[in-house]
Amino acid sequence: MRSTAPEDPPNPRPHDALASRLEGADDRVRLSEWLPPQAGVIPRIRIGERWINVLWLLPLAFVFLVSAVAAARGLRELESVREFLARYPGVPATAAVVTTGFPAWLRSLHFLNLFLMVFIVRAGIQILADHPRLYWKRDCTPGTEWFRFQKAVPTGRIWTAKDDSVTLPGWLGLPGIRHSIGLARWWHFSTTLLWMVNGLVFYVLLFATGQWQRLVPNSWEVFPNAVSTALQYLSLTFPPEESWTRYNSLQQLAYFATVFIAAPTSILTGLMQSPAISNSLGWFGRALNRQRARSIHFMALCWFLLFILAHVTLVFVTGARANLNMMFAGVRDASWSGSLVFAPAMLLVALAWWWATPFTLAHARVVQKAGTFMARPFGAVTQWWDATSQLTEKDISPHFWPNGTMPASPEFEALLAGGFADYRLRVGGMVQQPAEFSLADLKAMPRQEQITTHFCIQGWSGVAKWGGVPMRHIIELVQPTAQARYAVFYSLADGGSGGRYYDVQSTSNMQHALSLLAYEMNGGPLTVLHGAPLRLRCENELGFKMVKWIAAIEFVADYGDLGSGQGGYNEDHEFYGYRTPI
Repeated sequence: MRSTAPEDPPNPRPHDALASRLEGADDRVRLSEWLPPQAGVIPRIRIGERWINVLWLLPLAFVFLVSAVAAARGLRELESVREFLARYPGVPATAAVVTTGFPAWLRSLHFLNLFLMVFIVRAGIQILADHPRLYWKRDCTPGTEWFRFQKAVPTGRIWTAKDDSVTLPGWLGLPGIRHSIGLARWWHFSTTLLWMVNGLVFYVLLFATGQWQRLVPNSWEVFPNAVSTALQYLSLTFPPEESWTRYNSLQQLAYFATVFIAAPTSILTGLMQSPAISNSLGWFGRALNRQRARSIHFMALCWFLLFILAHVTLVFVTGARANLNMMFAGVRDASWSGSLVFAPAMLLVALAWWWATPFTLAHARVVQKAGTFMARPFGAVTQWWDATSQLTEKDISPHFWPNGTMPASPEFEALLAGGFADYRLRVGGMVQQPAEFSLADLKAMPRQEQITTHFCIQGWSGVAKWGGVPMRHIIELVQPTAQARYAVFYSLADGGSGGRYYDVQSTSNMQHALSLLAYEMNGGPLTVLHGAPLRLRCENELGFKMVKWIAAIEFVADYGDLGSGQGGYNEDHEFYGYRTPI
């Protein structure tokens, strides 16, 4: 994304020497240059200290279902149960009756919901595959996760977050290759926005018509009637089909939970994974921390999938032709009109499912730019928040995942061998007072400490105490010109695909209270693994924006002539977003 207006003046000075070390990237995914595939493991859930393979759920579910059917049929032989079924037939006597059937707007929004959910679910699973572990605690200490589809973190070696990512089958993930979270996020955010708009229209029309009475119970008797309905389904004696005018109580509760609980919960927990939002909300951000939000978000996904499975199963076993007529043709007769609409609709869904991955790989830059445009409302939401929430030393994470490609040059090795005594930070570009600072110079400047949560784009998080120089102090010293809208941070390290790592921040954001050049971590010197001698902290952005091993800072009017012009190394090569507050 280029944010510079056409009338902006060009950068009046030559770029920093490191700009010549940047490498452009292809506008498509070249699999030969991408992170090699890595298989995960069958998903596992931790119960106590034991990991249980989720495939055991399949035979257990079958045994449970068969046992439930046998028990339900046996219970129906009891006089007390027959009296209960007679008293609560499945629909309260006070239940409202809808006389308009399933209007065209309802049928259209129903299909759009299904169509968009295909992309949301596939892209969401792809995002999860970049850090295939779920936790309840804020930090992501290996061994504390409750769900994973990756092996245990190996010991005796450095294991980065990127190492932990796994490959998904191409038919499942979107786009279905390892560490394609940048592209998956564009799909997820774009289609989620459309899904939210679709849902908002649904809510408005639902309550502007009598259709809301299908979903909202009007009596506490809905609960015993739901038990009655469940017993009838399990005993394979299905209750009367009245969907044209009203849902039975079990249907009503399931739809109510999906529409009014699961959907808003999914949206809330998605937003709470944003550093800009979570780091602004104090106690609420601590209570619903990112890892709890991820876990609840995943559970909402599981609910949607379970609902879809049960919904589709019952549609077909309780009378496919009649049900399809109602939901796809809006008629209540014995014709095949609903099936004639259903078949091409499902073909469209299948074609979209097949098309999404090859299109994404061949036109990755198009997906990035379209996603950037579509995700603007999410970015606008984060502008309302000031990410200033801090934590305490007791919140510091026992494990802070490493990430990034370590510097591997003679220049860096010499600096490291000398304890960084010869290190110099260059600050130049469109400034009135270009300067070079040694590490000793930086340590002599006003010092700031902050204990904050780090949000990695891959999904993990961790709390650390950072000490260093506020960026606003550096800005005061070098005095950027009025045209210097951006600060380019060049690293001493190369990126994973070659070429020097860099990233671009807005000058205004660098004046934020928590924008920091850190040389300390958790009360000690910053380690090389985490960015020594100097790294950026910017608590309203995701982690990849916080350049480690900083070599130089350059203030510019535009970043379109750097690398591939997208605003950073990962933006160029892995199709991330220039602004990532969510």
